[in-house]
Amino acid sequence: MDPDVEQACHELLLRLSGRLPDNLVWRFRDWLGEGAASTLARVLPKTLLKHRVDLDQAEYRLMVAGLIPHGADWHQVSSTLGVDAPSESGYTFTASTPNWVNSVDSAGAVIDATLRRRPEVGEVREAWRQERGTGPEGAKRILLVTAVSGLPRLTGELQRVLRVLGDEAPCVEVLPVKFELPAYHSEALANSRFVCAGAAGAGQQLVPA
Repeated sequence: MDPDVEQACHELLLRLSGRLPDNLVWRFRDWLGEGAASTLARVLPKTLLKHRVDLDQAEYRLMVAGLIPHGADWHQVSSTLGVDAPSESGYTFTASTPNWVNSVDSAGAVIDATLRRRPEVGEVREAWRQERGTGPEGAKRILLVTAVSGLPRLTGELQRVLRVLGDEAPCVEVLPVKFELPAYHSEALANSRFVCAGAAGAGQQLVPA
């Protein structure tokens, strides 16, 4: 796949975090990581229309750049362009691990072992997300990673790891180095904790030391 097209698809899916159900977002990212862009191009536009998720101009350009080359329907794509700014996230984030998570966090340990000193990985952080007005029993792990290459494939790899460990719809946010963070990711990072670092250097820190 053309790297620019792949990057456009990846960034679009990042911007849809928290706006589409988790079980759809992880599947779309899995397809992209496996190179199934034509499937993504066929399904994503009509999914956005079904869930009434409007795209802003920047997101629309990403969709055109990423999905039209793989056969997306022009009419469906053009219908996703909205007039309103994306609505406020319905979530809050915390760095505190919920009490229901075992004191020995097997998922956290595996993530650390998988990503520590990886050459393409910068910083790895973790936040817990919950819907506004709800208790911590429904909190969801959000994994935040910077990477300098292979972002869709790294996303797919980490999703598969978390699914094996019991998370059926993992939330893995692998962020490019130069990326204007949506509010969803900014809020998650502001309320996250450090997990580990790869070997890509201090310049890839998500949160300044």
